[in-house]
Amino acid sequence: MHRLNAWLRRHPVVVDSGWALLVLLLGVLAAVESNGLPDAPLPSWKHYTGVAVAFLLPALMVVRRRWPDATTAAAVALGLGQVALGVEPNVSSIAYLVFAYTGAAFGHAWTSRLALAASLAAGPLTMWRLAPSEQHQSGYLTVFMAVLMTTPFVLCWAWGRLTRVRRAYLVELEDRAARLERERDAKAQVAVAAERARIARELHDVVAHNVSVMIVQADGAAYVLDASPQQAKEALGTIASTGRQALAEMRRLLGVLRTADTAGEYVPQPGVEELPDLLEQVRTAGLPVDFAATGEVRELPRGLELTVYRIVQEALTNVRKHGGPNARARVAVDFRPADLEVLVEDDGRGSTSEQLSGGTDGLGHGLIGMRERVGMVSGSLDVGPRPGGGFRIRAVLPLPLKAPK
Repeated sequence: MHRLNAWLRRHPVVVDSGWALLVLLLGVLAAVESNGLPDAPLPSWKHYTGVAVAFLLPALMVVRRRWPDATTAAAVALGLGQVALGVEPNVSSIAYLVFAYTGAAFGHAWTSRLALAASLAAGPLTMWRLAPSEQHQSGYLTVFMAVLMTTPFVLCWAWGRLTRVRRAYLVELEDRAARLERERDAKAQVAVAAERARIARELHDVVAHNVSVMIVQADGAAYVLDASPQQAKEALGTIASTGRQALAEMRRLLGVLRTADTAGEYVPQPGVEELPDLLEQVRTAGLPVDFAATGEVRELPRGLELTVYRIVQEALTNVRKHGGPNARARVAVDFRPADLEVLVEDDGRGSTSEQLSGGTDGLGHGLIGMRERVGMVSGSLDVGPRPGGGFRIRAVLPLPLKAPK
């Protein structure tokens, strides 16, 4: 039954043809029965005109949904002609109700107004032109009969308007659903792009920091391999531990591309509490670093802690890469009432075109990643040459307000 209803909805002409055939049969049977009565008068031109109308109305019903304006106008013209010629209505005149509905449901605005005007005039015109003369003796009866004959037409027109409104509402719902689906897909694509950018920044920080440490240690091990095997052994141990740490972080980052069920297999993201380990690793790699923390140390959101950690990590990586052989660095974290200041400066060679452009590849992921991270927490970043020589990176990150005790 569901498939049949769906098929009939896709083929409305079949439904209209069925109803038109029923109206045609009823009209023909009524004409034959009226002519078969013993006291029936001989067929006149009015009779043949009524038969013609009985055939034309079902024909218009078949194509009413394909051409609603034309068929409604034609039905109104047939009705007016029938009234003007004095052709009495028969069973087939029920088709006029169908066209009152059609004009309101499927036609343009002018067609709907025409159908309403014809519906309102149907009863009065029929009573004025075709009612028996004795009914004219009572004015109240005439008005009552006119209203009674008009009511079905007006109800069919109102039903058509309701159908039009409901169809427009369904179309609007479909459009809204399609628009929401497009917006959802667009937001998903933006989220995917943002997540890919975040992963790219994280991978850059991990690879740039840990690989640079491994390169420095490997160069040092090669340099002291013959003269001091013990130092070379320690350097190789540092390379191994740094490589394992980098591998663990890369697995954690790539874990976001897996399902949520495997997310628990990876360690938490680094934060401020891991800064001493990071600085010790940098010192082991041969870069002297001083660290100072001032202000009232408080617990930070994990996203803000990760931002602080990555800024320090990337800044120290840049010092090792561009600061020169005798550079020293200083890291200062200042907890203030409303914000957190992170300062990383060195006394090396200062800013170079390579440092500002991101190296020979020209990508500049380090400083770009810093700016994006700081921008995500509504902070500010200041990078550039340090007075007296060297390079300085200063980030100011807003802190959430402390809850009152």
